[in-house]
Amino acid sequence: MSRLLRFESKNQFQEIILKAWLQACELDILTFKPGNVSVHAAGHNMTAEQFKLSALASAKPITDFTLSLGEKIFYSIQDTRSAVSCNTNLGIVLLCAPLVEATQSVLQDHLGQVFLRDRLGTVLNETTVSDACWVYKAIRLAKPGGLGRADQQDVVNQPQVTLLEAMQLAADKDRIAYQYSTVYKDIFEYGVPRYKEAYLRWGDTRWAALAVYAGFLAEIPDSLIVRKYGNRFTRMVANRMALVNKQLEEFSPDKPEQLLGILKDVDTEFKAAGINPGTTADLTVTSVFAESLDKIRWNVEGTNFQ
Repeated sequence: MSRLLRFESKNQFQEIILKAWLQACELDILTFKPGNVSVHAAGHNMTAEQFKLSALASAKPITDFTLSLGEKIFYSIQDTRSAVSCNTNLGIVLLCAPLVEATQSVLQDHLGQVFLRDRLGTVLNETTVSDACWVYKAIRLAKPGGLGRADQQDVVNQPQVTLLEAMQLAADKDRIAYQYSTVYKDIFEYGVPRYKEAYLRWGDTRWAALAVYAGFLAEIPDSLIVRKYGNRFTRMVANRMALVNKQLEEFSPDKPEQLLGILKDVDTEFKAAGINPGTTADLTVTSVFAESLDKIRWNVEGTNFQ
C-alpha cells in the first residue's frame, strides 16, 4: 500500500532514497541468482563483500541532490572503483540513477503526489549532452566486459548527443539502453509487478527477487552474455531458468531445500562456462529499487529546502 509522507527537510528525503538503495543492493547479494555473485557463491573473480562495499561507496553520490544525473553516475562509479577496483555496479547505477533523479525532482519542483514512471519519462527526455559526457567517462572507468565498439557515438569518443539519444542508439543490443528508450518498460511492466506478486505469495524478499531474475532470464536473452558469446548459450540459459520458474510454482519458503539443489547445480554450470547474467541481475535490483520508491506517494508541500 502507498504511504503518504511529509518531509521536514531535504536531508530526510535523501535518507529515504539512500536507505532504499542500500536495501536493494543488499538484496542483490542475499538472493541466490544462478550465475551471479551472492553470499551463496562467489564468481567471476568477485565476491559478495565487494558488492556490499560498492553499494556503500556509491550511496552518497547517487543520492546527492547537488549532482546532475550524469554526475551522479560518474561519481558513483568513481567511488566504487576506489573501494573495490573492479566493475561491480555500473549497470545498477546506470539504471537506478535516473530513478533517483526522478524521485528528487518531485521534491525540487513541488509536484506533490505523482507516479514515479511518469516523472522518469520527463527526466529521461531532459537529459543533456553533458550527462552523456559524464556517463561515457563512467563507462570508460568501469571497463565493462564485452563492450566492443559502436559505429555511432562510441564511448571511446566524446558524445555529440544527449544521454537519451546515445542510449537509443544502443537499445537494440543492450537491455540497459533499452530501458532508457522505453521509460523502463521491462522494469515497470514486468519486474515490479512480478516482485510484488511474489512477495505477497511468499513474504520473503529474497525469493521474490529470484522470481524476478528467473522470469527475466527465461524470456529475455541477457545482453552481457550475448555481447561476450553471441547466441551460443541463449537457449541453454533460457531452459535452465524455465526449469527454475517451474520449481518456483510449487515452492514453499518453509522448505528452501526444494530449490537450493537446482540453484546450486545451475550456478555451477553457468560459472563453469563463464556465464554471468549480469544485465539480468541489474534489471532485478532496479525492479526492487523502483518498487520501493514507487510505493511511496511523496507529499512535499511545506518541505524545508534549506
